This record gives sequence, structure tokens and C-alpha cells, in this order.
Amino acid sequence: MSRPLPGRIDVYLARAVLVATLATWAVLLGFDLLNAMVRELDEVGEGGYTLSHALLYTLYTLPRRAYELFPTTALIGTVLGLGGLAARSELTALRAVGISRLRIGLGALGSSGLLAILMMLNAETAAPAGEQQAQVVVNSAKTGDVSMARVSGLWAREGNLFLNARDGQRREEQGETWTELQGVRLYEFDEDGRLLALAQAQSAEHRGGQWLLKDVRRSRFGPRSVEVEEHETEAWATTLGDEVVSSAIKRPRYLSSAELQRNISYLERNGLDAKAFENAYWARWFYPLNVVVLCLAALPFAFGSLRSGGFGKRLFVAIVIGIGYLLAQRLVVSLSDVYRFDARLAYLLPPVALMIVCWGLFGRRE
Repeated sequence: MSRPLPGRIDVYLARAVLVATLATWAVLLGFDLLNAMVRELDEVGEGGYTLSHALLYTLYTLPRRAYELFPTTALIGTVLGLGGLAARSELTALRAVGISRLRIGLGALGSSGLLAILMMLNAETAAPAGEQQAQVVVNSAKTGDVSMARVSGLWAREGNLFLNARDGQRREEQGETWTELQGVRLYEFDEDGRLLALAQAQSAEHRGGQWLLKDVRRSRFGPRSVEVEEHETEAWATTLGDEVVSSAIKRPRYLSSAELQRNISYLERNGLDAKAFENAYWARWFYPLNVVVLCLAALPFAFGSLRSGGFGKRLFVAIVIGIGYLLAQRLVVSLSDVYRFDARLAYLLPPVALMIVCWGLFGRRE
């Protein structure tokens, strides 16, 4: 009897895991989208928000939801894929020709690793773009005469007044929360579309129910003249509410790595707290490590013949371990916020701990 080629075995194992992972992904993503759609139905009728807007919003968030669900999906897909091979005694046959459990596990990781890379590309391209379009759909439908968009920064329109901000964020300090915009420009037009005034401000804050512009330079355009005035601060009278603008500001975890890096640099230059953006930035880079570790954690539970029973129990335990791992990592990251230690260490500790446990399980079963 000839020994099977390693490359052919890797492809076979990866294909089995891939099929199971895609099927699991479709089910979990379907339930998540259905749940999101039900939540959006509660808001139908708010302003001009209709059922078609709710459906469009949900579809735009699909890339981001696929990214967030993938680590759990990879865990379940690995257990189901290898469990199916175990049910047909194929893993037993591979073990009989001298292939170790670890070698089989690494072969099965091929498809999960490839999908993890695709999800990282998705997080940098389709997911942020989808979130931007989703917010455009919601804000333009709900706010009536005030329209919002995110193209070259944040844009808002209120009648003949146009607001453009390079970026914005929700800030919190000493129990107070407010919206802050950076790189603000206000364009004021007349009814014929002629530019009447242009105001440039370093930042704008919404506190105490009103907007306050800082470091303002305003240019007023006459028929043959331009008047320039500068103010350290200036109150901005507008009906543009804080809740409308803050809903258009993307959360740190929905930003691309480049956008996160820009926000971190800006906040550090101005002596502001950049911890939320740092956590989101390093979560992006530790994402593939989380996928690999979760798949390795599933491997000890995938081996064994189903004829002896207990596969359902092993699958349940694997899922519990995966969910527990993600919750533990979130807890450690939250502790890093409280005790102010490096976010990279917070994202590294849980994978290392789980890999040690997996190595122990593999060694014992070998």
C-alpha cells in the first residue's frame, strides 16, 4: 500500500474544513442579518425611513458582520469538517500511515488561514465602505432636510449651509460625553448657488446643547471684495443635532488601519486619549492569530470515532472554549484600559495561554 502524498492530503483536509466553514458561516450570518433586520424594522417610519432603507442598511453591513463572525465560524467549521472525516474513519486511516494529529491539524488550517487573510482585506476595504454607505442611508432617510454623507470626510447639509469635517469622534472625560469634529469647514450659499461665506475651524465641539467652533477663520465674499475675520471661539447656531452627527461618526472598530493610525497620531499630538483607537488598531493585526489559535483549540475535540458517541458533546465544549476565549480576550483588553498597559500585550496573552493548553492536549493525546 503506497503512502498518500502530503500535498494531496493537505488539499483534501483543507477542502473538508472549507466546505464545513462556509456552510456554518452562511447559517450564522443568515441569523445575524435576520436579527439586524428585525431591529431595523422597529425604526421604520422614523422620518422617511422605510422598509427598503432598512433592507439596504442591513445589506451594506454584511461585510463587517462577516468579518466579526469569522473567528467563531472557523472554530465550528474546523470541528465539523474534521469530525466528518472522523465519522468515516478517514482520520484513523491517516493516523495509521504515520501522519500525526498535529500534521493533520496544520493541513486543515490551510483554508481557515486563507479566509482569515481575505477577511483582513475585507476589513480594510469593503467593511469600512459598507459602514459608510449604511450610515448615509440611515441619516439621509431619518433627518429630513438635514442630509449626511461620508465622502472625503464627513459632510452634512442644512438648507444652504454645508458642513465638511476631516474626521470626528465621541469623547469622554470625567463622566461627560460629547462629539468633537476636526478640520471643520462651513460653506454658506445663497439661493442662486453663489458662495457667500467660508468658515474654517480647527475643531468643533457639541457641549451643553450647542456647537462651539475653535480657532475660526471666516471669509465673507462680496461682489468685489473679501472680508476676513478670525475668532478664538465662536458659537455656531444650527439645528444640526449632536445625535445626527455622532451617528455618522464611525466607531473605531469600523475604521481601516490607515484611518485608525491617523486618529492615533492626531490624538497623541494633542495630548488626548487614543486608547480606543489603539485597541481597534491592534485587534486588526492580531485577528489572524486569533483565528489560528481557535482552530488549533478545536483540533483535540475533532478526533475520535463517532461510533463511540460523544461528538456532540465535543462540539459543544469546543464552542464554549471559543466563546470563552473571545470573552476572556475582551476582558483582558478592558483591563488594559483600566490599568493602562500596552494593548499589544492584552491581545497577546490570551492566544499564548490557549496555545499552551492546546499543546498540552495534543501531547497527552499523542
